[in-house]
Amino acid sequence: MENQPLPSSPPLDRRAELSEFLRSRRARLKPEDVGLPDFGRHRRVPGLRREELAQLAGVSVAYYTRLEQGNGRNVSAEVLDSIARALRLSDAEHAHLTHLAKPKAHKKKPAARQQQVRVALRQLLDTMDGVPAYVSGRRSEILAWNRMAAAVFGDWAELPAGERNWARLVFLRPDYRELFIDWEQKAIDIVCALRMDAGCYPDDPRLSALVGELSVKSEEFRRLWATHDVKEKNHGVKRLHHPLVGDLCLNYESFRLTDGSDQSLITYHAEPGTPSADSLRLLSNWSTDTPHTTGVASS
Repeated sequence: MENQPLPSSPPLDRRAELSEFLRSRRARLKPEDVGLPDFGRHRRVPGLRREELAQLAGVSVAYYTRLEQGNGRNVSAEVLDSIARALRLSDAEHAHLTHLAKPKAHKKKPAARQQQVRVALRQLLDTMDGVPAYVSGRRSEILAWNRMAAAVFGDWAELPAGERNWARLVFLRPDYRELFIDWEQKAIDIVCALRMDAGCYPDDPRLSALVGELSVKSEEFRRLWATHDVKEKNHGVKRLHHPLVGDLCLNYESFRLTDGSDQSLITYHAEPGTPSADSLRLLSNWSTDTPHTTGVASS
């Protein structure tokens, strides 16, 4: 039976998200990391104190305290840059901080707009013979894929539209826990991506509902969500244990579209001459009778 659409949910609290993100980034820095003395057992807080961070950023303690309490209304881009440097944020973390503190500075298409995959992009997927590839969108939704992606990851066409979502698959489906040899890293990547989405679209009720559902159903998700980690991974290696061909070692590349759709094209390939390359060719032969491209638009 198909899942019902995600119910509406209160939006994520942007002020609370900003506050918790700054606290978590400050807590991970040790005084010696930034050239400050460490007084050992006399230090009552993990990481840097607010006054130490404010000093490093060149702002007053009162100003930084207001920001860490979630009040980023009048903060300037220059101050955010200084705080990001003091906290040693990555580029992805810096962008996330800016989205949380100054959401109006990053206007995007409404989150509720349907995620449609362009016809030409679907056609491109069809031409990528032997290369598992799919298009993902906001909230980790799987929007379109080719037959090789179905052969490697499972036939998503058989799932209700609401289940075609990486977060749901990885955290709620035992077969996907078995598919990814390094399941923990895959789970971390998904949560980091959802955190980035939450920074860009704090008022998206479907994202809030997804986070709420996963928080109730998965202890691992709750643990990872509480870290407030954000990052973007554009390439890497995934090791899979496929039920038909055994272990696969695949390189992946993620190409973010520049058309404002918040979509990415993800491709996988094996090193030539490896057992994984032979296994992909075997899967390609087995999957020739399946539909080439399937997609879904979701709101």
